[in-house]
Amino acid sequence: MLSLDMNHFNLNSDLAQNLDQQDPLRQYREKFHHPLQANGEPHIYLCGNSLGLQPKSTADHIQQELADWKKLGVEGHFHAKNPWLPYHEFLTEAMAKVVGAKPEEVVVMNTLSVNLHLMMISFYRPTASRHKIMIESDAFPSDRYAAASQIKMHGFDPNESLILLKPREGEVCLRPVDITDRIVAEGDSLALVMLGNTNYYTGQYFDMKAISTAGHAVGAKVGFDCAHGAGNVDLQLHNTGCDFAVWCNYKYLNSGPGGLGGAFVHERHLTNPDIARLEGWWGHNKKTRFLMRDDFEPIPTAEAWQLSNPPILAMGAVWSSLKIFDDVGMDALRKKADHLTGYLEYLVNTLGKDKVNIITPSDISQRGSQLSIQVNNADKALFDAITEAGVIADWREPDVIRVAPTALYNSYTDVYRFYTILKTALEAQLI
Repeated sequence: MLSLDMNHFNLNSDLAQNLDQQDPLRQYREKFHHPLQANGEPHIYLCGNSLGLQPKSTADHIQQELADWKKLGVEGHFHAKNPWLPYHEFLTEAMAKVVGAKPEEVVVMNTLSVNLHLMMISFYRPTASRHKIMIESDAFPSDRYAAASQIKMHGFDPNESLILLKPREGEVCLRPVDITDRIVAEGDSLALVMLGNTNYYTGQYFDMKAISTAGHAVGAKVGFDCAHGAGNVDLQLHNTGCDFAVWCNYKYLNSGPGGLGGAFVHERHLTNPDIARLEGWWGHNKKTRFLMRDDFEPIPTAEAWQLSNPPILAMGAVWSSLKIFDDVGMDALRKKADHLTGYLEYLVNTLGKDKVNIITPSDISQRGSQLSIQVNNADKALFDAITEAGVIADWREPDVIRVAPTALYNSYTDVYRFYTILKTALEAQLI
């Protein structure tokens, strides 16, 4: 059985092999396609925080729908092996388990930024006195664009209404108390708190329950962009009490480039007849949807936020990955992820603070699978060197390498090999 005692890490390569042999999730590595180098060896793929690897089952899922489309045409909506009319419902229960929600609170639909706009239409309802949105200063640009555009659409000025949370001078991550204190300070001018629950740049994971409680205490709504959290950390969205959340499924959830996203709406909002919402026919009562003459009657679940019938081929890719998550379970996945990331942290720290500095919090309750490694006195040439040596990771200007050892398909040997390649590159560049 895999030991989770991180005090037993050492620099011996045999440790990585022993940990792989003890890993209860080791068989899942073979359920994914791994990109190959020119020499035929697999890359060390540490970029699941940007695009997850393709499950080997994905092709079969998509081929099944292509075959039914070929054979049945429009009748596939009712008579396909997996009928298309209720297809999105096949994904709901597994997705709800991944994000820690009730099935009625979750829907797979659209893409992340589209879902974010749909949620802000419902939950950003500014008034003359309460019109501010709070986000991180280093939020993913799309979140900032979305928030600023919503502010402008309501006739306000983002320079006055968009609050950017910044770390303290000389620090990289936000202190939890500074977030809640700022919420209290803004008080009844705050309409919406909308943070990335796991920051894309630093990898910091925020306490969503504490933030939701603080936001609600001053009368604001609270939502989260969980793009870097879904399939990575134990979100427990329902228990956080947040009003909404959105995410993409192509990072840790392996649904393919540009794959469908997901949305969560807390159950307390699902039957509110007065909630503002863009409406489309796929959010209408399923029993009368095809009568085509009724006024909009929302489904009493998160499905009410659907606008159009879903793209079945893209849904098939999501479903293939969710079946793996349903088999593994988030508890087992997080147990390995904490240990795997802890091993990477140990190895990188042995290189010396004069060379590298991990800006992601060392507290495992404040991070997921990503470590952001700041390289002192380096430019992208170092990243290019490790790429040439077989590593697929991610570079963020001016000096950060983001790596994400993913519990489903990365091994301890992957992590150790990355460490040796980084060490060699640092030595070669005399950093």
